[in-house]
Amino acid sequence: MLLKLRVTMTDHSGVESPSHNGFTVAGLLGSGGLRAVYQPIVDLETGRVAGYEALARGPVGSRLEAPSDLFAAARVEGLEGELDRACREVALDGAVAAGMSSAGLLFLNAEPGGLDESGALGRLGEGGSERVSVVVELTERALATRPAEVLAAVRWLRERGCRVALDDVGVDPRSLALMPFVAPDVVKLDIALIQDRLDPIATARVLSAVGAEAERSGAALVAEGIETQEHLERARAVGASMGQGWLFGRPGEIERAVSPAGRLRLPRRYPAVAALGTPFGRIADARAMRVGDEKLLQAMSHQLEGEALVQRGEAVVLANFQDARYFTGATRRRYERLSESAALVGATGAGISTRPGGAVRGASLDSEDPLRSEWDVVVVTPHFAAAFVARELQGERSGRRVFEYFATHDRALAIEAARPLLRRIVRTH
Repeated sequence: MLLKLRVTMTDHSGVESPSHNGFTVAGLLGSGGLRAVYQPIVDLETGRVAGYEALARGPVGSRLEAPSDLFAAARVEGLEGELDRACREVALDGAVAAGMSSAGLLFLNAEPGGLDESGALGRLGEGGSERVSVVVELTERALATRPAEVLAAVRWLRERGCRVALDDVGVDPRSLALMPFVAPDVVKLDIALIQDRLDPIATARVLSAVGAEAERSGAALVAEGIETQEHLERARAVGASMGQGWLFGRPGEIERAVSPAGRLRLPRRYPAVAALGTPFGRIADARAMRVGDEKLLQAMSHQLEGEALVQRGEAVVLANFQDARYFTGATRRRYERLSESAALVGATGAGISTRPGGAVRGASLDSEDPLRSEWDVVVVTPHFAAAFVARELQGERSGRRVFEYFATHDRALAIEAARPLLRRIVRTH
């Protein structure tokens, strides 16, 4: 008879943790048993090293050596956030010790919930870490499933001077609509795109959306999983300028110096902090306003919502209704239907709850919030963007409320109009 014994160890909190070859995550965190390995990221044109991605590892030969097993154990022990922070500490310390300079970029992985001032990123600039240029990778998976948390993390990182990369892009279509709001400096294309594992239609949609974002913002495209010459040719064909994979080197020590000539070309830095503002205030100075009543704006709202329904899984829909009484039962049902398939649906207004219905995310407005005089609707998809922004005027026309408004299909203006609404929603989630 074969008996399987489940060995446990007790950590400092008195909670029993599963042991893997005698190791627990709690024990590793307390003993410094974590380590980092580094995989080169190269310029696909010259082959020069442009940076390194740091990857976490447990003790050599143990069942916690692989990062997937390490983080799975951390989830069981309730230490995922602590492990996430510790891995970045080890990676940054190792890069500094290896003499990595600001000529290259150090890519660090992060979970949005693991960012705080006590970690390595909160202390950038101290000691020798100012010599390392950091790019923080946030996964497409996290953006698609926890958009408010990721967008808050992006803001936190930019306030500390970090660049932002969106990792594993190409698997979940919801992330494509949210990409403009992250405004990543780097887009890392998922291995499935480079190794031709997706169907041609899905591949074309992803590459079209990513290409449009890169063209608009200047974001650098990095191809992951390049293991053969065929993969390299495909990476170049889809527009990647940088790449990583076993063809260029497996994870290990930092051995090759980063060449300034091969440095990753990134877009201008996005502002770390922007004024909250309102959609109307953001674009009123740029365009001449018109005057219309609520019946006209209601028709425009329905038209935009209809566009979002067509883009299943790839739309961001944000609306401000001034007050909860204008977020009627019929309107709520429409937005619940939108939220069943859209990447993100949000509604703001005085008295609107954080969860007003279905998967809709809500935010109530303070009594002094200037949004209380506006009616705004914005729809952004990878291939469509439109908005109307309206501010209520005093007086009525034939018993209907009257607004000065502007409608636009300009993508940049629509995204700009969406940001103040998104900021309020992110703030409450």
